[in-house]
Amino acid sequence: MGKSDVVYSVLLCVVLFIQLINGGLMVNAARTEDGSEAWGYVEVRPKAHMFWWYYKSPYRTEDPKKPWPIILWLQGGPGASGVGIGNFEEVGPIDTFLKPRNSTWLNKADLLFVDNPVGTGYSFVEDEKVLVKTDDEAATDLTTLLIHVFNRNVTLQNSPLYIVAESYGGKYAVTLGLSALKAIESGKLKLKLGGIALGDTWISPEDFVFSWGPLLKDVSRLDKNGLVQSNSLAKQISEELEAGNFVEATDTWSRLEEVISSNSNSVDFYNFLLDSGMDPVSMTASELTQQIAIKRYSRYLNSLRS
Repeated sequence: MGKSDVVYSVLLCVVLFIQLINGGLMVNAARTEDGSEAWGYVEVRPKAHMFWWYYKSPYRTEDPKKPWPIILWLQGGPGASGVGIGNFEEVGPIDTFLKPRNSTWLNKADLLFVDNPVGTGYSFVEDEKVLVKTDDEAATDLTTLLIHVFNRNVTLQNSPLYIVAESYGGKYAVTLGLSALKAIESGKLKLKLGGIALGDTWISPEDFVFSWGPLLKDVSRLDKNGLVQSNSLAKQISEELEAGNFVEATDTWSRLEEVISSNSNSVDFYNFLLDSGMDPVSMTASELTQQIAIKRYSRYLNSLRS
């Protein structure tokens, strides 16, 4: 466990300890004295508890003509923590070393992070039988959370909510958007849905793996041999998906990434202009290593299965 992992774990333990001393996990929410942060649990279903963390922007204005936005950040995985990765590793106000992040999205919007689906991060279930099995079930849980958070806060209701997601979170964002819209139209949910933004979303794996080789060949990151190997594995993935062999398809996907890395001088999967390990915004070697480890979702998935 690295230094940043320790800091993150300690920070979240402090947050949960505050809740515990206020009466245990049955306490719905807690907040800072100045109202800049709030966090808590929502029992979205019996024995299923979802953890959320809200940041109020210091630049927030209450101008009806220019309503201040709220961003709901959804991580991918599936099973990656929005509270941990999206917040501390990507767009939140502080990083894993508790240093202010100059590029935080809190400068432009309020931020709401959720550990989704239940069983991820600090969201938990009392019985494994209530873990979600489909994206639609996850969307229903998220909608229940939004009802709990927004229906009790008139200020939040006046702000447009933008659902932003990356990787597998793109599927969550789309299904949640539809579920939330239905809840709004039926009067169950009181919020303004501003829109949905998808970034590097893993919503069509078959299309994506077929695009990797040609794209990297066009930008001179793969040669003809690398393209042939890439396309061959992409075809194998497609056949395995068609046959319903999803575990095998995931294994082949991992092999495809390895083939691309070995044939492209370890191209950065988030920026083909860079090699892995060349992120210019990383300040130290330890931070750089952590960024790569966190952002490589394939490695994250493989670690869960090993």
